[in-house]
Amino acid sequence: MSRVGVVAVCAVALVSGGGSVPHESMVEDAAAHESAALGRIAEPIVREVLDALLVPAAVVHIRTPNTFWEGAFGGRARGRDDPVRVHDFFRVGSTTKTMVGTVALQLVREGRLALDDPVSRYRAGVPNGNSITIAELLNMRSGLFSYNEDPSFAAAMDDDPGRVWQQDALLRIGFGSAPYFAPGTDFRYSNTNTILLAAVLEQITGQDIRTLLTDRIFVPLGMSKTSYPEPGDASLPAPSPRGYLYGTNTSALVSAVLPDDQIAAARTGALLPTDVTNLDPSWIGAAGGVISTAQDLAHYVRTLVGSDELIGPVLQRERLNSAAPLDRRDPAGIRYGLGLESFGPMAGHDGAIPGFQTFMGYDPVTDVTIVVLCTLRDGPAGGRPANEIAYRLVRALIGD
Repeated sequence: MSRVGVVAVCAVALVSGGGSVPHESMVEDAAAHESAALGRIAEPIVREVLDALLVPAAVVHIRTPNTFWEGAFGGRARGRDDPVRVHDFFRVGSTTKTMVGTVALQLVREGRLALDDPVSRYRAGVPNGNSITIAELLNMRSGLFSYNEDPSFAAAMDDDPGRVWQQDALLRIGFGSAPYFAPGTDFRYSNTNTILLAAVLEQITGQDIRTLLTDRIFVPLGMSKTSYPEPGDASLPAPSPRGYLYGTNTSALVSAVLPDDQIAAARTGALLPTDVTNLDPSWIGAAGGVISTAQDLAHYVRTLVGSDELIGPVLQRERLNSAAPLDRRDPAGIRYGLGLESFGPMAGHDGAIPGFQTFMGYDPVTDVTIVVLCTLRDGPAGGRPANEIAYRLVRALIGD
């Protein structure tokens, strides 16, 4: 039996007094007991990963069919006595891609866009634009070069973190390098895909992506703590933690892993990570610019995966069924579809940007939701903290 099953059985035993109707206080006690049981499962996992990867802070949110548990770990800023709290605001990176993809599918449902439309119908100058479809932007099979992998772009992020990047400038960089492969022949994760898709959506609707996300997702779902910043706004709402990065954006193009001597120095505190909180989010834009909280993301991913509220039943089935294995040799591994990732039994997305790492996932079979928000993208010795925490929690809660 899974750990979720064990927790649920314990709760039923606590509130069922030989078939009698439980008193309200008994139900509350049972809920508190189950929440504590979840915490006993989760806390050692979280602390082990945070310690191993030197993550300054994290928030974890878990919801099962019967209860939920939240935990906050670490401080908002290094060297200050200011603990992070469960309702803090974080940059949530590429979880934004699911939101942009959802707007695209809404326009498909409205008959204003088709998944098999070539992108050349909406944008000139795209390499292989006559052959790349909207669906291939969504499922990362266009072959377009990801602009953030350009060394000069990474250097500009390091040298001028306050620079405001315009959408067209990002696309020019992405279009300026040779495609990875012919459209539809392989998978390669590329931020250029989502920036281009957002440009298409803006052209069709006459609204910017910030307005589209707000009016079509945040407001209808009551996500009052979620926002998309305007270019040039590098602030985070209060309260929020600082985000950190070991190494540089340039060095991370080669490897996020530091040399052995620097890893040792990081573990002793002789080498500290750089505060990159104020890196202007226009560099990632529609591919990862959203700010949110654990609670808003948990509500969103449950709706995204477990409901047809956003795009209707037909497109919801198509989206959930679209995920294809990233590694054909491992069909049970990570899968990617129409702006949606799946990780074993859970579907959702992760997000990795300098300073922050995010995971949101929902399993509609077990009705388990997991959200992890961290203030470090990569551990200095390798590993992405939110994903490692989430994968371990998935195995502990819903594995056999």
